[in-house]
Amino acid sequence: MSQFADQLLHFLRTFPLPTNLPAGIEAQSPFCEPAVYDLLSQFAHKFYTGSQPRVAVLGINPGRLGMGRTGVAFTDPTALAEFCGIPNNLPRQRPETSTQFVYKVIMEMGGPAAFYTHFYLASVYPLVLLKDGLNHNYYDSPTLTKSLWADMRLSLRRQAEDLGLRRDVAVSLGRRNGIFFQRLNDELGLFEKIVVLDHPRYLMQYKSRDLAANVMHYIEILGSCLPE
Repeated sequence: MSQFADQLLHFLRTFPLPTNLPAGIEAQSPFCEPAVYDLLSQFAHKFYTGSQPRVAVLGINPGRLGMGRTGVAFTDPTALAEFCGIPNNLPRQRPETSTQFVYKVIMEMGGPAAFYTHFYLASVYPLVLLKDGLNHNYYDSPTLTKSLWADMRLSLRRQAEDLGLRRDVAVSLGRRNGIFFQRLNDELGLFEKIVVLDHPRYLMQYKSRDLAANVMHYIEILGSCLPE
């Protein structure tokens, strides 16, 4: 059994739902659903073996069709089966654009086993947020951000401490995410440095012509975080 995997499962399974969200905003914890938890558990015990410190690579908050269905960050049902070798009966809808980009990077860096040995892929805020049934970001309104601030502090602290993450560097996926990640880190003092990359969804939506160059930029930045 992996201590890292077990701590991750405990963190996600026990993270509290918020009680003071603005009107019209809903939070969901997919990890309390047995089918989602089972897939997450298979993934965690397959790829998060050992207890070595990993570099946190943190997005915003999970989406309902990716991590919300598979339990695995930036991993839709197709990627979970094809790249991670974890079969599932989840419906194959239109591929998640963030998943497509992330797994191009992961495969160029040696595949999931090699990548997840060194990196921990997750979110600043670990629960799905919805508005009118659609994905919503924790920073989409000042009121929402304020209502979740204490929970985001808890999320970062528990991930850094409970999972034994590396403290010399962490990576933000998303420029705006990076602003809030840095503010949280300024308060908590968890990481010495936060490196910011453009979000995979943004790159696929607005910079798709430069896909190869963007993948290589990710590889360069993430590669610089690897131990020599």
